[in-house]
Amino acid sequence: MDIISQLQEQLNAIASLAFNTFGTLQRDAPPVRLSPNYPEPPTTMAAEDDAADLAEQPKLVSAELVKAAKQFDALVAALPLSEGGEEAQLKRIAELQAENDAIGQELQKQLETAEKELKQVQEIFSQAADNCLNLKKPD
Repeated sequence: MDIISQLQEQLNAIASLAFNTFGTLQRDAPPVRLSPNYPEPPTTMAAEDDAADLAEQPKLVSAELVKAAKQFDALVAALPLSEGGEEAQLKRIAELQAENDAIGQELQKQLETAEKELKQVQEIFSQAADNCLNLKKPD
């Protein structure tokens, strides 16, 4: 697998971890009174038992996120350095653009030629169909 695919997979893993972390924290968060005008939210025995787990969970998840981020940084560091700097890259981009334009013109000419040939084939087919329908012998 190439390095870009590995970077994409690692980024997806980080996003998945973050998404699951936020969802879990939201799901497991204890009830909180929004205003002094509202009554105190009820607590259950299970909620008190889960409080210890809830306190540990952010530490575990943050450790996973840090590990995934470090793996991502290692993959970024493994990317090959550009040769010649920005000026050489801009020159290479210009060369590739010119090559792309030349190939595009060649393809356009081939398309026009193919369209002309298609018209000719359609005309011949139309004449053949008319001859068959009219039971005429070809000229």
